[in-house]
Amino acid sequence: MSNHKDLQKLTAAGLLISLGIIYGDIGTSPLYVFKAIVGSEHSNFSQRISETLVLGGVSLIFWTLTLQTTLKYVVITLRADNKGEGGIFSLFSLVRRKAKWLIIPAVIGGCALLADGIITPPITISSAIEGLKTYYPELPTVKIVIAIIAGLFIIQQFGTSLVGKAFGPIMFIWFSMMGVLGIFYIAQMPSILRALNPYYAYQLLTSNYNAFIILGAVFLCTTGAEALYSDLGHCGRKNIQISWIYVKTCLILNYLGQAVWLLQRSGQSIDLNKLNPFYTIMPTWFLPFGIGIATVAAVIASQALISGSFTLIAEAVRLNLWPKVKINYPSEQKGQLYVPSVNWLLCFGCIGVVVLFRHSAKMEAAYGLSITVAMLMTTILVSKFLQRKKVPTYIIATFLTLYLVIEGTFLLGNLVKFIHGGWFTLSIGAGLFVIMWTWHMARKIKNRYVKFIEIDDYFNIIKEMSEDESVPKYASQLIYLTSANFNSEVESKIIYSILQKQPKRADVYWLVHVDVVDEPYKSEYEVDFLIPGKLIRVDFKLGFRVEQQINLLFRKVVEDLVKNGEVDITSTYKSLNKHKIVGDFRFVVIEKVLSRSHNLSFYEKVVMFIYSHLKKISLSEERNFGLDLSFVTIEKVPLMLTSPDAVTLTRVL
Repeated sequence: MSNHKDLQKLTAAGLLISLGIIYGDIGTSPLYVFKAIVGSEHSNFSQRISETLVLGGVSLIFWTLTLQTTLKYVVITLRADNKGEGGIFSLFSLVRRKAKWLIIPAVIGGCALLADGIITPPITISSAIEGLKTYYPELPTVKIVIAIIAGLFIIQQFGTSLVGKAFGPIMFIWFSMMGVLGIFYIAQMPSILRALNPYYAYQLLTSNYNAFIILGAVFLCTTGAEALYSDLGHCGRKNIQISWIYVKTCLILNYLGQAVWLLQRSGQSIDLNKLNPFYTIMPTWFLPFGIGIATVAAVIASQALISGSFTLIAEAVRLNLWPKVKINYPSEQKGQLYVPSVNWLLCFGCIGVVVLFRHSAKMEAAYGLSITVAMLMTTILVSKFLQRKKVPTYIIATFLTLYLVIEGTFLLGNLVKFIHGGWFTLSIGAGLFVIMWTWHMARKIKNRYVKFIEIDDYFNIIKEMSEDESVPKYASQLIYLTSANFNSEVESKIIYSILQKQPKRADVYWLVHVDVVDEPYKSEYEVDFLIPGKLIRVDFKLGFRVEQQINLLFRKVVEDLVKNGEVDITSTYKSLNKHKIVGDFRFVVIEKVLSRSHNLSFYEKVVMFIYSHLKKISLSEERNFGLDLSFVTIEKVPLMLTSPDAVTLTRVL
């Protein structure tokens, strides 16, 4: 945790790290933004360069980066830190007690971010590699892009901590290169600085009937803004806020440089499939180096987004919003994790995008729509956070109105892209939403039919059975996982398992409960001796970013209790007891299965049908909690949806 706190401090190392892992997406946007504004092949305006279009385009980019990225994310949203952590699920954890319906924007936003993870690597890497066409017009860029993407996903399983250390210096070179190239062209036409006047943005939007198409292209300049917030825990607010000043300056300088190059060709018609303004402002001798740096920057941008997707899924699993999946930790570095199922899902999705669209210009049509939805959801959640912080209502209303208008306008602009490719990311997002929502709702439906009983009613019988030698001993230490939130309650199925379904005598019975709390890295436990020496309850309070290795955590608790003399786990068998041999431990996991469904509504039946199929491909409870399978008993019990009292029979003989 000390390292985590150190990251929150403003340091040179922190600034360099933030350059390497946060700005990949937004930092590579100059590769395709101006090309999309000026030469979208799906727009009705010609590709002839006009002063209104170029100046208005730069003005829109500048004010989008200022209002959307700087004000909303860097200034306001970064303040919504959850013990130093950011991201839409961290934000949701901060505000979810304000209203139950907030689960909806959280899930929609999370799905939209995952969908964005499938389109970002193809468009950034394709935009970089296509620069090689200047030298080799017949170069098979699609194959090269697929090879890079495949290699990128293959190395994920080995961890990226070593490569990650080089990200900061490389991205510093990338941003510096963009800034210097921009300055070189600005020096040729200093009057380009007038484009920062919002009047030119207004003039372009009011004079061009393709305004919404242009807005859809302009929005691409801020698509990485969500990453600023998602990676808050890796770098800290101060490092992000200070490094953003340098990043934004370099981005604006490069956009201004591209604008100068375009204005120098005002009135001309250019083929933007062959000429990318980003590469054309590079000196010819520097082009090979520029393309190389751009390619590495694109890979870094993709890596940051892939890592972000892993973190997002890990949080969703612990918040019970995603099926239990295997999560690996390839290195000791904090926050480094690898989710095999998500890795290959993203890999095949990215390759599918490349094969389907083939060219970055066509991918632009699919890009931006899902991330606009994510930003709208963040706006809703941030407004609730501001309300929680007792910010005056008029300020919250102003914030909400301003960004609902801005992002709503961008959403309309991006909806124009729907038939040209936007349908792809929305379809992916919709599929992910079905999975998340089904998993969330199925758990609520199942919990509705879990019967809880007062545990103190069974204290005497449990104590007596533990001492009844006529009952074969099942285990020395018998542990049940319980979902009961209160110490006074327990599921009726647990009592049934102990007393009736093969009566289980044990020296000590344990009830273990896991509560996922809003603080990301909280790791605490409480112990309640319900029957001293016979029935003990352990409550774990784990943050949504803490790995739930119950096997290891429970062992640590028992070690502490033994050290303090609070429990004795020595075997009670005489031959073993005299040698101080520790007794055996056995976990019992009760899997609740719906036995009937005719009491469910049609909607609930559909949810449970999808859930049953998701359950087949998800990790079992025992594997998810990291239990040693050689010491686990699985008991399947039915959740009765129909009371036996409702059944009437008539005896005839």
